[in-house]
Amino acid sequence: MMDQQNAYRLVSGESERDVKEQAFPPLKTIYFYLTEGCNLRCRHCWLGPKYEAGEPRRQCLDVELFRSIVSQGKPLGLATVKLTGGEPLLNPGIEQILDIARQEKLCLTMETNGVLCTPALAGRIASCRQPFVSVSLDGADAQTHEWVRGVEGCFDAALQGIRNLVAAGLRPQIIMTLMRRNVDQIEALVRLAESLGASSVKFNIVQPTSRGVSMHRAGETVLVGDLIRLGRWVQEDLSRQAAIPLIFSQPSAFKTLGRIFGHEVAGCGVCGILNILGVLADGSYALCGIGEVMPELVFGHSAADRLAGVWAQTPVLQEIRCGMPHRFDGICGDCIMKKLCMGSCMAQNYYSSRHLWAGFWYCEQARQCGLFPETRLASGRSPLRDTVRPSLTKAAG
Repeated sequence: MMDQQNAYRLVSGESERDVKEQAFPPLKTIYFYLTEGCNLRCRHCWLGPKYEAGEPRRQCLDVELFRSIVSQGKPLGLATVKLTGGEPLLNPGIEQILDIARQEKLCLTMETNGVLCTPALAGRIASCRQPFVSVSLDGADAQTHEWVRGVEGCFDAALQGIRNLVAAGLRPQIIMTLMRRNVDQIEALVRLAESLGASSVKFNIVQPTSRGVSMHRAGETVLVGDLIRLGRWVQEDLSRQAAIPLIFSQPSAFKTLGRIFGHEVAGCGVCGILNILGVLADGSYALCGIGEVMPELVFGHSAADRLAGVWAQTPVLQEIRCGMPHRFDGICGDCIMKKLCMGSCMAQNYYSSRHLWAGFWYCEQARQCGLFPETRLASGRSPLRDTVRPSLTKAAG
């Protein structure tokens, strides 16, 4: 790593023009968590933002801080901004933020529930460079989606938001988070997405973080064994019948080589942890949104700390760069896909264990059930344990 003199210069901002030549990777993407609030009450949310029914009262990222961070990020290699939340469209400065992203010629990725996506906002999003928008739909009907999202009327509002995006020339990705309540609607949701003009459907897994912990404890999530079978069905069977790409979000060890090395749909690859940084709604720098619930993964504040110094000298980031991927423990340490997978989600691993290098929970459970692919293990075997493997019908019942 750098000597103390160079470290001081970076922290003070004196040598930002030379940062690309320093001994750390480029900062390709910043995840901006634009607000701490959300207009829905999603029961599975991995961050658990506070509900806001009207005008936003929660912390929202200041537009001028956004502008400053982007300006500092470009010499570090910044090419893409990801706008998320909470609900990013709740930020009162969202139009200005989108304008800045466009003016700076940054690629745009956005995650939204779609409810607030007016025709005017859709047009502004479409004017940005290579916009990629994901909209959450957790059911093929209002009853199911609104059970998940917790607000009456949000299903029709989300559909209208998707239509507004399509009318503006975009083809949004639909994201469905799988749980026992909606798992029987997978195919119906694919057909709905096709009819709306979506570009793809991505199926997410409920992570045992924040509100997701309660769902796992209550038995409302799909069991790992059934998720593996579902993933195989989606990727090998349902995909052949669909007019748009289907992506089942699970670790690389459970994907075919064709899926891993074929053409990936934007926003569906592995976490690029070596090239990303999070900015929370209050302007703090963090590993990602996990900083909202894990303060030890917050690395300073954009109003006081130069981005170059945070990116180059934060001890946690240095540890990740030096240790990735050989320091992983557990199943991730024994997996031959670890250079591609990068532990799937280091933030989730840390939340569950308070250990950066812990194995990913999904893979650990799969190994305990004897379901982790033996061909993906350096040891060549996956130890079987006495485990009941329930049918998909029971898991989804």
